[in-house]
Amino acid sequence: MPKSIKSNLNRDELIYDKKWAFDENVTEVFDDMLERSIPDFISMRNLVTRIIGKFSQPNSLVLDLGCSTGGAIQESVNINTKENIKFRGVEISEPMRLKAMSKLDPQIKSGLVELVDCDLRENFPNGDYSVVLSILTVQFIPIEYRQKIISSIYKNLKIDGVFIFVEKILGDNNVGDKLISELYYELKNQNGYNYEQISSKRKSLEGVLVPVTSKWNEDLMKEAGFTKIQKFWQNLNFAGWVAFK
Repeated sequence: MPKSIKSNLNRDELIYDKKWAFDENVTEVFDDMLERSIPDFISMRNLVTRIIGKFSQPNSLVLDLGCSTGGAIQESVNINTKENIKFRGVEISEPMRLKAMSKLDPQIKSGLVELVDCDLRENFPNGDYSVVLSILTVQFIPIEYRQKIISSIYKNLKIDGVFIFVEKILGDNNVGDKLISELYYELKNQNGYNYEQISSKRKSLEGVLVPVTSKWNEDLMKEAGFTKIQKFWQNLNFAGWVAFK
C-alpha cells in the first residue's frame, strides 16, 4: 500500500510502492491531489459546472461516471435551480463512495442525489440523462471496454443532452508528448511534489492509467454517434470535450 510521510492529514505526500488503487490512503488526500496534480484544475471544474448548468434539463437526471468523492456533484447541486433535476453518481471504489456519501449526506437523504456501485466494464446505469460526465474516469478503464461505455452514454442521453468528457491525453507525436510530459512533471514539482513522489506515482500508474490521444478519444465519441464535438479546455496533457446529442 502507499506509504505516507504526511504531516498534514489532507495533503498528498504519498509515496507508492505498489500498483495504484483508489484506496483509503488515496481517498484521504484526493481533493488535494486533484488540485496539485491536474493543471488548471479549478478552472476546468468551474467550466464543467457551468456546462452542466446550461444543459441539464428539467425532470431529468445528471450522471457522473466515476464521481470519486462527489466534488463535481456537490458543486452542481449548489448552483442548479432547474425543476426536478436529480443527480446519480457511479463509483466503484468503496472508500471514495463512502467519502462522497458523507460529503453529500443531506442531498442523499432528500432524494436529490443517489450514489451507486457499478462496474462499467460489465454494466451501465441506464436512465433518462440530460447530462453525463466522465471526469478523468475512462482513462482507468481498459481500452477494450471504452467504446462500449461511450456508446452506452450516447444511448442513454436525452435529445439535446450532452456528454462532458475530461481525460489525460498523449501528445500528437513523440516529440510533442515528451515536451508536455516534461512540462507536466515540472508543474507538479512547482506544486510541492518532490521527484521521489512524482516518480513513485508514475510507476504505480503504469498499466492502470492508460491515456490515448485527443483524436482517439474524439473517434470514440464519433463511433458512438456523436456528430457535434467541441473541445472546451486543454492544459498540457489533459483535455476536456463536450459532445452534443
